[in-house]
Amino acid sequence: MPPARFKDLALDANDHQALADWWCTVLGYERSGGAPGQEIPEHWPVPIRDPAGEGPTIWINPVPEKKTVKNRMHIDVRGDTEELLKLGATMLRRRDAELDWDVMADPEGNEFCVFRPEPEVIGRPSVR
Repeated sequence: MPPARFKDLALDANDHQALADWWCTVLGYERSGGAPGQEIPEHWPVPIRDPAGEGPTIWINPVPEKKTVKNRMHIDVRGDTEELLKLGATMLRRRDAELDWDVMADPEGNEFCVFRPEPEVIGRPSVR
C-alpha cells in the first residue's frame, strides 16, 4: 500500500464564498455542508462536490493574501472556453500549434487548463 492516497483538492481565495459559487457554476458542483440544519460559519472553508460523485471534492479556503505567483498545481477541465470567459474566467494563453489546451484563470487568478469537450462515444451517455 502506498504511504498516501489522494483525498481532495484545495484552492485558496480572498473571497472564498464567491469563488465556491463560481466553481459550482462552472463544474456543476454543489456546496457540501455539515449535517442537515447545521450552520457552517461564514469564515470556514467551503467544500464543493460533484453531485454525481465522479469528481473530487474541492475545498475553497479563505486566505488573506492575494495570489502572486504561478500555481505549481492546477485543475484541468474539459469545457467551452468561450462560455468560461463569459462566466468570468480570464484567458492566459490560447491553444495553438504548441499547446492543445487553453490556459485560463478563475476570478481569483488560480490557473486551470481547458481541454476540448470529450467526444461522445456511441453507447455512452453524454456527460453534460
